[in-house]
Amino acid sequence: MPNVDKNRPSQEWIEQLRKRFPCEKEIDRILTRKLTRRAGPPFSPVSLETLIAGTRALLRSKLKDDFEISEARWLSGGASKLQMAFKLLWNQPGVGRTTTPLVLRMEPSESNCESSRLREFQIIKAVEAVVPVPPTYWYDANGEFYPYPAMIYGFADGVAKPSATTSNVTGLGIFFPPALREPIGGDFVDHMARFHSFDWRKADLSAFDKPEPGTQAIEWELNHWERVWEEDSNEDIPLMRLAMSWLRANMPAVDHISVVHGDYRTGNFLFTEHNNRISALLDWEMGHLGDRHLDLAWATNPTLGHMAEDGNTFLCGGFLPREEFFARYEKASGLKVIPESLIYYDIFGAYKIVVLCMAAAYRVPSNGKSHQDVLLAWLIGISYSILEGLRVKLETVL
Repeated sequence: MPNVDKNRPSQEWIEQLRKRFPCEKEIDRILTRKLTRRAGPPFSPVSLETLIAGTRALLRSKLKDDFEISEARWLSGGASKLQMAFKLLWNQPGVGRTTTPLVLRMEPSESNCESSRLREFQIIKAVEAVVPVPPTYWYDANGEFYPYPAMIYGFADGVAKPSATTSNVTGLGIFFPPALREPIGGDFVDHMARFHSFDWRKADLSAFDKPEPGTQAIEWELNHWERVWEEDSNEDIPLMRLAMSWLRANMPAVDHISVVHGDYRTGNFLFTEHNNRISALLDWEMGHLGDRHLDLAWATNPTLGHMAEDGNTFLCGGFLPREEFFARYEKASGLKVIPESLIYYDIFGAYKIVVLCMAAAYRVPSNGKSHQDVLLAWLIGISYSILEGLRVKLETVL
């Protein structure tokens, strides 16, 4: 449809996108909500007092007994969500009167990674008996109590990087000294193996459509991210159309439907430095049911690791050599690592990063919809190097 104003999309154009790119019902809902609200006011700074008042209103609707909120403060980190830490004095079921450290996680007016707090809440709760994650408590799926949709979960102890090291924005490029690689890297692989192999059918995942083995899961993912590209991009890039054409023509059959994290990497987990063990896996907003190879390809991406001291051995995630990484995963999960699927999801991952950095990270700050406009503008700046990486990957398969 020519001459579309993506900053003020018409209902006709929105419906056209929904028909062209059918995806999961909840994904369709949150993307449609994004577009219908886009012409509205920009993001307005939210005060701690507003979030505390919203939390009180939410808790009054959930709790029968009195409670007290204290020590509210902003949490830094993350490119897409606002987070407030606080303490709650309450009568916790099965525990009694206690003080619990909690985190409120809330969307801005529009996020560079538009996602569902209900889905994030459900998927964290589903895996809490399998891997270390913050305990989940309550959610506000539609922004009834807060300015925007939100969820509340437990505060997790730990750090995202060793105290004596540095990293780039969003936790990329973290260097793990040799002494930390085995304990933390071992946990990193083993936890992924556990949530990939556990029986998710027993969990409450009502906000997730359930794909059948085959290509249905990846088709939903392709529709999701191509739709975001069409919604947010400011220029037509033939390479992106070529990449999507190849991805649709070469969809691998999924032999085992797993819980997929969607952004499984360093920077998205915490570890405790007294024992060097992972204490919490974070940022499940892109979680879905699908192919384990999506996480495997992303976790072992060259941009998310570094070379060992010998200068020749690449360490996946900064932890383990590639062959050792996959061998340990296969032993822990009982699932095979299929090389052809890794190649496919490596290309898909590159496509998705371009969507997030070149399309969404452009559209959101251009409309003043986020609290992280400066960071998102920085992501736009690195988009062309990422696009070049996608070109190189495609040349290996075309």
